[in-house]
Amino acid sequence: MSQPALPTRPVGRSSLRVSVLGLGCATLGGSRFPVSPQVAAGAIHQAWNDGVRYVDTAPFYGYGAAERRVGDALRAMPRGDWVLSTKVGRLLVPCANPPAGAGGTPRPMPFDAVYDYSYDGVMRSFEASLQRLGLDRIDMLFVHDIGAYVHGAAHAGHMQALERGGYRALDSLRSGGAVRAIGLGVFETAVCLEAMQWGHWDAFLLAGGYTLLGQEPLMDLLPACETQGVSLIVGSPLNSGILAGGGLWNYKAPPPPVAARAEGIRDVCAAFGVPVVAAALQFVLAHPAVAAVLPGPRSAQEQADNLRALHHPIPPGLWAALRDRHLLHPQAPVPQGPVVSTDSIERTMHEVQS
Repeated sequence: MSQPALPTRPVGRSSLRVSVLGLGCATLGGSRFPVSPQVAAGAIHQAWNDGVRYVDTAPFYGYGAAERRVGDALRAMPRGDWVLSTKVGRLLVPCANPPAGAGGTPRPMPFDAVYDYSYDGVMRSFEASLQRLGLDRIDMLFVHDIGAYVHGAAHAGHMQALERGGYRALDSLRSGGAVRAIGLGVFETAVCLEAMQWGHWDAFLLAGGYTLLGQEPLMDLLPACETQGVSLIVGSPLNSGILAGGGLWNYKAPPPPVAARAEGIRDVCAAFGVPVVAAALQFVLAHPAVAAVLPGPRSAQEQADNLRALHHPIPPGLWAALRDRHLLHPQAPVPQGPVVSTDSIERTMHEVQS
């Protein structure tokens, strides 16, 4: 039996509203871990049944596979009932013998990706995504992986291409109604702050940047977002799994201080009988600038686990204990009650039925 749609929050000053729990589809593309089309479809359908009405994907996820899987799974759902974001900044080109991914995982699709932040590159990426998705519209476009974190010394050139060309394409698509919101999908706060100096954005999808493990954006990006009316969407809330006991931190081995901090957070959660996933998802949603959190489940079971984590009760003492151990920034907002309360679910169900 399907759950009622989850509560929604606005995306910046746009007309969009997204469910507080979204579905991140990076893993469902099958390039980081082997994920079959059937398993991916099961996770997407489980998310729909759980009331998730916001789905994020990208051409880079599975080199086209994630977009195809998302479109195939959701095409029959009432299009006005859900929000889709995808990304620009990479174009997929045919590749006869694509290299294997991390851990030797075969590439799901015979393509390679080349960076292109120009006007034509953004327009071509947008049109190609519509074809792969099999949909007539995309709600929100993020510029994927711009920034020094990914590009190093080449960042300045890519940023110039975006400012002088790609942004004009995004703004044209938005003003013409082809998309309803635009933003960046990145790992770092610095590039968001840089882009805010010359562009008008609706949202930033920040992966692993504002989480239970680290809250540096409280000092700069989040206040700027509140001032300019830009929403933050939190991706990778478990920092690639380290908070849940995995071995990676933001897709790489963690330095010892980060590993120790993650272990301390897990210890506090265990002492209060709270799953770390529950604390991680609910914590980020306490900030008023955050519109949604985007975990990336690998299966229907992991998606169902994420929904349970969103509902899990968390005693206020847990947040106090994290602060006492200097594991939580003193200025970080924390939940004052259930993020998704019984009242909000009953209200949402009434809205769906009326």
